[in-house]
This record gives sequence, structure tokens and C-alpha cells, in this order.
Amino acid sequence: MKVRISTGEKVFRVCNYIILTLVALVCLYPMWYVAVASVSDSNRLMAHSGPLLKPLGFSIASYAKVFANPMIVKGYGNTLFILVVGVFLDLIMTSLGAYFLSRKGVMFKKPIMMLIMFTMFFGGGMIPFYLTLRDLHLTNSRWGLIIPFLISTYNMIILRTSFESIPVSLTEAAQIDGAGHFTVLFKIILPLSKSILAVMVLYYGVGIWNAWFWASAILRDRELYPLQVVLREILISNDTQAMGSGGGDAEAIAMSIKYATIMVATVPILFVYPFLQKYFTAGVMIGAVKE
Repeated sequence: MKVRISTGEKVFRVCNYIILTLVALVCLYPMWYVAVASVSDSNRLMAHSGPLLKPLGFSIASYAKVFANPMIVKGYGNTLFILVVGVFLDLIMTSLGAYFLSRKGVMFKKPIMMLIMFTMFFGGGMIPFYLTLRDLHLTNSRWGLIIPFLISTYNMIILRTSFESIPVSLTEAAQIDGAGHFTVLFKIILPLSKSILAVMVLYYGVGIWNAWFWASAILRDRELYPLQVVLREILISNDTQAMGSGGGDAEAIAMSIKYATIMVATVPILFVYPFLQKYFTAGVMIGAVKE
């Protein structure tokens, strides 16, 4: 049977589409502006004012100068190391914690959960945290950006909720056959939780990729800087000398280099989402509906 849509509903839908389209354009235009500016002619871009909808000429000289900067390549290497190792260890530790908290009959489960949730709202502060890293010899080391951030309480709660939704009969059957907790976790629970694990990969990955504060606080050796700290130096400190922007109109070339640097640092993480989208849309709804 065909459902009849009232005039008011039609007007609402049209207005809704228009508003959402405008919001999408407002969100996408800054990205489009940076992408177009990064391949525009430097001098024409410097002289341009107002909206930028298409490239002003075409030049990839700014990208060539970006990749000519050795700090960009080193920053990529450091970021990839922290990203791959960090996400892998994050998933392992978060899965172990979520599995423990999702089991029935665990002694002092509620008090332990309350103590863990307490850390979401209260922390020791920036200075004590830094002093702890210093005393553990984690300053000026890439491990200082990995080990202290192995578990996100919020992510662990999401993962615990997902594990609790898996039928207990599956784990009980495995335990009757002699499976231990590690076997149950890695051979039953995790293979059935691919959607939520994809969400965890995205959450942790984006967080690590965008992180810059603690890297700039604990790293003294510039050879260890991740990409975002290098990007911050270029954008805030106006540090474009290493990219060969001294000739010609230096200010115009520096502007194009900044836009190209933003694209180089942003595009890789944007390409990750399409591969995780089908898992993300399913996993992100975990815990949204109670049975």
C-alpha cells in the first residue's frame, strides 16, 4: 500500500534537504579551498581575494617543495610507527580490559568499573603526568606517546558493551571443551566483533594521527617529531625555509606550501574511512538500543 505524504511533510522534507545541503557545503568548502589553493599558482593566489572555487592556474611546485623538506618524510615515518604500533597495542589492551569487565561473576566488578569510570572525569593534571613520564624515562621517546595512552576508558566501555551482547552460550560451550580465557577472547569474541573493532581502529587511529600536544611537550629531539608537530612548526612558526621558499616571491610561495602541507597531512587519514565505513556504521550503533 502506498503511503500518502501530506503537504506539510513534503515541505518539511524539502526544507530539511536544503538545510542539510547548505550545512554540508559549509563543512566541505574549507577542505575544497585548501585543496584548490595547494595546486594554484602562488602569485595569482596571493593576489586573489574572495571565494576560491577553482585553481588559479595549475602548479604542483608547492608539493615538490613539501616533500623536499626532510622533516616531512621523518615526520611521516614517526607518525606511521606510532600509529601502527599504538593502534595494535591499544586494541590488545582495550580488548583485554573490555573482556574482563564483560564477564559475569567477576569479583568486585562494579567497584572496579566505578574506579575506571572515575578516570573519565578526574585526572592528576598535566604537570604530575609529565613528571610521571619523566620518572619512567618516557620523555624524548616515541614510546612516551604510545604506552601512557594504551587504553581509552570511553572506548573500553563501548567494547565491553559489544562483548556483553555476544551470547553467553558460545563462550560456555568453548569453556566446556577446555578453552581458556585467551582462547575465548581471540578465537571467539574478537572474530565476532569485527564491526566494533573497526570503530576502535578509527577512533584510536584518528586520535593518534591528530595528536600533537604531548609530542611537542615531551620530545626534544626534532628527529622524533611526528607529522603533526612538523605541520604545526610550518603553519605557526612560519618555518618554510627548509622547503626552498627563499627565491622569487617568498611570501606567496610560503602560502602555497602551507596549503600543500595541510593536504599532505590530511589526505591519508581521509582515505582510511571508506574502507571501514561498512563496519563503522554497524559498530557505532553498539549499545544504542537496549533490548
